[in-house]
Amino acid sequence: MTSRTSPLSSYRWRILALLFVATTINYMDRSILGVLGPTLQYKVFKWSDTDYANINIAFKLAYSLGLLTMGAIIDRFGTRVGYMLSIAIWSVFGMLHAAVQPAFGFVGFVLARFGLGLGESGNFPAAIKTVAEWFPKKERAFATGIFNAGANVGAILAPLVIPLVVAADGTNWQYAFLTTGVFSAIWVALWLKCYRRPEVHPGVSPSELAYINSDSVAENAEKLPWSRVLPLRETWAFAVAKITDASWWFYLFWGGKYLFDRFGLDIKGLALPLVIIYLVADIGSVFGGWFSSFFIKRGWPVNRARKTTMLLCALTIMPVMLVTQIHTKFNADERFFAQLKVDGAISADNQAKLQPLAGKTFDSAKEFLAAASTAVGADAVKPIGNTLLKYARSDSYYWFAVWLIALAAAGHQAWSANIFTLVSDVFPKKATASVVGIGGMVGGVSGIVADWSLGKVLSSSGPSGYFIAFLFAGSSYLIILGLVHLLMPTMTPLDENLRHVKA
Repeated sequence: MTSRTSPLSSYRWRILALLFVATTINYMDRSILGVLGPTLQYKVFKWSDTDYANINIAFKLAYSLGLLTMGAIIDRFGTRVGYMLSIAIWSVFGMLHAAVQPAFGFVGFVLARFGLGLGESGNFPAAIKTVAEWFPKKERAFATGIFNAGANVGAILAPLVIPLVVAADGTNWQYAFLTTGVFSAIWVALWLKCYRRPEVHPGVSPSELAYINSDSVAENAEKLPWSRVLPLRETWAFAVAKITDASWWFYLFWGGKYLFDRFGLDIKGLALPLVIIYLVADIGSVFGGWFSSFFIKRGWPVNRARKTTMLLCALTIMPVMLVTQIHTKFNADERFFAQLKVDGAISADNQAKLQPLAGKTFDSAKEFLAAASTAVGADAVKPIGNTLLKYARSDSYYWFAVWLIALAAAGHQAWSANIFTLVSDVFPKKATASVVGIGGMVGGVSGIVADWSLGKVLSSSGPSGYFIAFLFAGSSYLIILGLVHLLMPTMTPLDENLRHVKA
């Protein structure tokens, strides 16, 4: 039988496992559109780039609004009830995507994404509050890194599972949005069975409870609405740090679309690159949380440990600015036409219609497919587009882009693990969900602005418009870290009444 006196035999890790699973489900739900985006846009619903941007904006608008309300709800009613409500809402709206008909594709997806964003907004406020309740400060960054790694696991599972049920032409796309409903129901049942606050949990030994509270002080039961934490500089330090969410949203919702538009990677071709990107991001999440915890255990002050780690993250991310300098040509040359004849998958009639492209070179897959559509017709290109791209693509340089994005994603997730921990380092436990909600709202708004801008630029300039997005993604972290330090130079903890604790 497990000893009740050893802090190593800890119930808190079971709670952390539930946070990891919830975050995995959360990100699998939201990642489905990122994987299916090119297929739904070009082969099912005929969205424009602006339409696709607005669908993503609907999610982020609801996510931003929801963070304010869900954070306050979770702080008022507790993580047990608040988390359950959050996952129930997002699961229902996630499955409702499958009910959208092509005639109402744009409006239907806007409404479904809005509901999904509203529900998913509760995940991180609830998870961060749970970590603050169940872990001492010296373990919080590591614990946050572990549950935050679930985001990448969900993003990995999406491109692995979706090609198994959805055809390259979009057939059976509805099933992709029905995959997580059962898992969500199981999770809710486990959560209600397992979760109580550690102070009243029968599975927590006195020694473990003492360990959890070893570097925290007791708090009163007074509720702290977000309106009390909103004016604080510490709140805005976290909110400013969350502006970098725009970069993560970009990788999640536009990364697959970029790899298709530029390099012609379809739903099956995207699977391995996206798995690599989010697997590397997973490593970054856990390692980033471990790294600052390692510094603290070596005797570094929390302020120095967190910000040094964030600086290393910002430097790791910078090379992603080079992604748009990686080019692949699509050539309608003699080799291209010879391979079409050998393959036999394309009719002689369509091969003849493609002859006006002979000798031409295109800078992106999107431009090549547009030209092919003009030559043989948009409907005729649908079933043969992937074959055309395969034989016209001049090289596999896209792997350099994949690895640069993977490195940046890892740096972001390491950064994210540490900025989330800033909240529990400084604020009392009862205020953490509200602060995370406020910061998340700012992150969501930054994502909305980025989506709107990128949609407009892509509609007018094509794939070259991605240059600005990658430039921001690579350069913003260093600037934002400087602003965080100006707003919160010492990371002095606040007591239960939001007053600075004297050293």
